[in-house]
Amino acid sequence: MPEPISPTEGSEGVSSRRQEESVTPAIETAGLTKIFGGRRVVDSVDLSVPAGSVYAVLGTNGAGKTTTVRMLATLLRPDAGTARVFGRDVVSHPTAVRSVIGLTGQYASVDDDLTARENLALFGRLVGAGRRRARSTADDLLAEFGLADASDRRVREFSGGMRRRLDLAASMITRPPLLFLDEPTTGLDPRTRTQMWQKVEELVAAGSTVLLTTQYLDEADRLAARVAVMDAGRVVAEGTPDQLKSEVGEASVHLDVVDQDAIVRAAQVCAHFATGEVSVAHGRTVVVPMPDLTALPELLAAVRGADIAYSSVAVNRPTLDDVFFALTGPDARAAEVADPESATPDAAVAGVAGRPTRSRSAA
Repeated sequence: MPEPISPTEGSEGVSSRRQEESVTPAIETAGLTKIFGGRRVVDSVDLSVPAGSVYAVLGTNGAGKTTTVRMLATLLRPDAGTARVFGRDVVSHPTAVRSVIGLTGQYASVDDDLTARENLALFGRLVGAGRRRARSTADDLLAEFGLADASDRRVREFSGGMRRRLDLAASMITRPPLLFLDEPTTGLDPRTRTQMWQKVEELVAAGSTVLLTTQYLDEADRLAARVAVMDAGRVVAEGTPDQLKSEVGEASVHLDVVDQDAIVRAAQVCAHFATGEVSVAHGRTVVVPMPDLTALPELLAAVRGADIAYSSVAVNRPTLDDVFFALTGPDARAAEVADPESATPDAAVAGVAGRPTRSRSAA
């Protein structure tokens, strides 16, 4: 990753700010609420996001994720509750909050009439870089995101995936202490999506904090140290991915027995290692609840010692999919209307700290 452009600030100010951010939670909310048309789109949300990590907010359209991000990024004023970013109140100190955040929203904030290089160079100049430095950083980012060959094409000629990659590149011109990524990989091809995940991991390894909203369970599972699940404006569960998975079930061993007549004996042997009731699936698969998989070699040795042949062994662990469906129901509120704000492209999708607000109306 190219060295980021830093917004103009004295060295002492940068040093003290970084020291403060290292010990202060990146985000703290209490009772955060937003009401549209009498409906609580965000309903008394409490969050605490530690600095230097990825925190995922998981939920379907209409869950309140984007509205929550907009309040934290000072784009919407809360109707109730409080929110602080590195100790700065989003209502009383919005300028201070904007100085330490970056935001990539669901809609591209780049200018269709400019080329890819012109867009990135412009953003670089807006945060205080000289002309040469801004162009150099733009070229580095274009190469890194696979857009070098299209650097002199106007953005209006880009495909959806190319526009998204350019928008993500713009958010990384600086390395803000806190980066909001609102469903950043929606619509991206698998290769670009994986590339984005790698960039997020690099940012966090360098000391940034990322709040990621997503509908992709595998994305949250791979990236996030902690996950909040939102449904109908409320946080219905919060914890590490492993903690959330443990709440809906435990790991189990599935042993496929060759001789169906040996099923009962196999179940009896396996019961000595189980933490719950052993069951049989599909006539010849013994299912053994067994969260401590370190005992698996002993279980298999006991089965062989009882002269029971098996054709395969599999370990099943709960996934975030299981957590999500257990908390929100199998339909995951697919029919829920989207956030009232989601029909309008993000106003001020400020991808870099200090980048000015740019208002966009719905087409």
